Amino acid sequence: MKKLLIGVVLAAALAAGGYLCLKKENAPPGYRTAKVERGQIVDTITATGTINAVTTVSVGSQISGTIRKLFADFNSHVRKGEVIAQIDPRLLEAAVVQAQGNLENNKAALVKAKVAVTDTERTYRRNRELLPNGFVAQSDVDTSQTAYEQAAAQEKSAEAAVTQAGGALKVARTNLEYATIRSPVDGIVISRNVDVGQTVAASFQTPTLFTIAQDLTKMQIDTNVDESDIGRAAKGQDVNFTVDAWPEKTFTGKVSQVRNAPIVTQNVVTYDVVILVDNRDLLLKPGMTANVTIQVKKYENILKIPNAATRFRPAEKSQEPLWMLTKGKESSGQRVYTLGKDGKPVALNVKTGVSNGSYTELVEGNLKEGDFVITGEAPKGSSSSGGSPPGMGFGRFR
Repeated sequence: MKKLLIGVVLAAALAAGGYLCLKKENAPPGYRTAKVERGQIVDTITATGTINAVTTVSVGSQISGTIRKLFADFNSHVRKGEVIAQIDPRLLEAAVVQAQGNLENNKAALVKAKVAVTDTERTYRRNRELLPNGFVAQSDVDTSQTAYEQAAAQEKSAEAAVTQAGGALKVARTNLEYATIRSPVDGIVISRNVDVGQTVAASFQTPTLFTIAQDLTKMQIDTNVDESDIGRAAKGQDVNFTVDAWPEKTFTGKVSQVRNAPIVTQNVVTYDVVILVDNRDLLLKPGMTANVTIQVKKYENILKIPNAATRFRPAEKSQEPLWMLTKGKESSGQRVYTLGKDGKPVALNVKTGVSNGSYTELVEGNLKEGDFVITGEAPKGSSSSGGSPPGMGFGRFR
């Protein structure tokens, strides 16, 4: 009898446990909720860009030759006019000597031409004086006149040759000066593209020997802002950005220019928004990729709801939207859900405004500060606090 009583009790306990488990499995789903809050939303534009020096100068060579000496290297600080490289000048020096010789030769030819002019002029004048007395024939006068005029023309040609030789000498001397490469600005060398013994050829285009950044304490970010956002970008807006080299640090800057030239890449149109950055700590380096957030406008003391609430749609059929009950048709805008008295979702049509990616401004709707909106369904058997985003409240309703 005792064993029978124990068996009955165990069977009843098992049946009760099975019933509770079955009831739990068939229970309606719980919902995660969050409060409608009052606070701040910052309208932003996100983009990526490349950090560059504000002024970068490419130093090249206007002449061809072999690099003989280098006086600057990567990260060298240089001053304007300082010698940073030298091309082998021997051929250029020989060209100067040759041009100098040509000039002297043409000067001598000019002197000879002037002597010829004097001689032919004297002969022409004498023959012209003797012609009236019949001592010379008219043909002799004409011949002497022609010789004089030819000598005068030869003198002018010699003068032009002297001028031309002088110009060639200046070109040769200038090329010799170009063999010494000097820095055009004060700055720091960020790139050196040649080595000693390397030949540079300037026949078709000027080869770049060095790249000099004028001032690395002031940098700029060239960002690619999508055409859908460029209308909100303006000069003077505050900017926050991060770089992979310093992930824990947030840098600041200001928009200095919104360029109008479109950048088309695979049919995607973007625009360059230039951001000025203070880099007095020299943490930022040219070429770094910046993840930029441009602050368009701050909205203070506004009602806001989580973006998850605007995306939530219940699996089970919900009640009709309250605006539909009052107006007879659905209003334009977003739809969010709250919990009715029976624990089922109730749809509400709301009008939303600006969003920062996490929260959206509540412009109009039957919601007030402190009300709860549904942000998602809670997994069966989970606690009311599991998997919640920061700042959201949760509840589990049956």
